[in-house]
Amino acid sequence: MKTEIAQPSMPNGPIEGPSAWYGRELAKRDDWIFRLDRSDQAEIDRAVASFSASGRPLSQISAETFPLPNLGLRLNGVLQELLEGRGFVLVRGLDVESCSPEQAAIAYMGVGCYFGHPRSQNAKGHLLGHVKDLGLDISDPTVRYYQTSRRLDYHTDSVDIVGLLCLKTARAGGESFIASSVTCHNEILERRPDLLPLLFEPFPTDRRGEVPERMLPWFDIPVFNWYEGKLSTIYVRQYIESAQANYPEARRLTREHRDALDLLTTLVNDPEIHLPMQFAPGDMQFLHNHQILHSRNDFVNWPEPERHRHLLRLWLCPANGRPLPKVFEPRYGSVTPGDRGGIIVGDTRFKVPLEAE
Repeated sequence: MKTEIAQPSMPNGPIEGPSAWYGRELAKRDDWIFRLDRSDQAEIDRAVASFSASGRPLSQISAETFPLPNLGLRLNGVLQELLEGRGFVLVRGLDVESCSPEQAAIAYMGVGCYFGHPRSQNAKGHLLGHVKDLGLDISDPTVRYYQTSRRLDYHTDSVDIVGLLCLKTARAGGESFIASSVTCHNEILERRPDLLPLLFEPFPTDRRGEVPERMLPWFDIPVFNWYEGKLSTIYVRQYIESAQANYPEARRLTREHRDALDLLTTLVNDPEIHLPMQFAPGDMQFLHNHQILHSRNDFVNWPEPERHRHLLRLWLCPANGRPLPKVFEPRYGSVTPGDRGGIIVGDTRFKVPLEAE
């Protein structure tokens, strides 16, 4: 029997504002880069020393336990740009080459706390993630792409804000690419308006083995969600496809659904639309998942293990996050601003690993 889909709520036309940007234009500017100066770094160094001396576990780091009296005020402005503006920022200049792994983690999590509360990134309860090739096989249904050297297709993560800190770069490849999902919406409206409503229908998406209690191994959610005057996007094409392959009882996609996904794939890979970034050690990229799709190239590591590409990752939940519809609950656990997102299963215990696990 065919499942009837309710008529989705959609914008009346193209969405305007700073979130509807094109990479070809931003590549000519650098106002999306927030540069730390010497006084900023000195303030961070003092906060790291103070937090280290306190003996608190990293899971207790916050804006209160990591005071940045001057820089913190400027970071509040960056947060507003993330939530209400372009939806991304590159914070450049954190000194990671002269500090220990623990000091780098403290500094990064301390800065990140000015954008939101850390959330668990996997079933292991990791509040700090390590994006590193662990030599794992992506054909294993429990393995996620960030644990390999494989290209990551454009996607969003299951939290309001995702952050990456570059510790070490690859020998070759590994570039970051981002695209505005708002711009993609507008382009689909112009090119194939007949396909646009399909992206507001639910798509089964594989949980990759990280299944909360009393939940299915997939969740159903539209790619595009129009709610209280904002377009919020949640999208992982690879996991949509694996849900189709692994769960026959999940809703079947039509040829038209795949055409809509293919068009979205074409758009995000268009150099006119996406913005490439080459990370340097100390770069921190923060993205608002609801309006930014992100990707990464394949990469080749250096032969020496100690030089392997290594990024730290945060999933952050700001107290002033945008309203989300209830359809996000099966993935986010809640839609309450400041208390949503992340991955929590029955036996999850929060921790902050300083090495990749």
